[in-house]
Amino acid sequence: MKSKSTTALLAFFLGGLGIHRFYLGQTVMGLLYLVFCWTFIPALIAFFDFFIFIFMSENRFNSKYNLKTGF
Repeated sequence: MKSKSTTALLAFFLGGLGIHRFYLGQTVMGLLYLVFCWTFIPALIAFFDFFIFIFMSENRFNSKYNLKTGF
């Protein structure tokens, strides 16, 4: 189960490399961040991602990024 606070911290400190996207299981997005990290555009996007994750409710984060198990 992925943590919202861990995702936000990864986005803030290592977001320019796309580490938070790899953590969330979004491998293609993570690779795009990694390939274009030399342009610093992914770092800017990750900065906005950080605030999105901080202000996102725990319920919304869980429904979007954590798989629902059981029926």
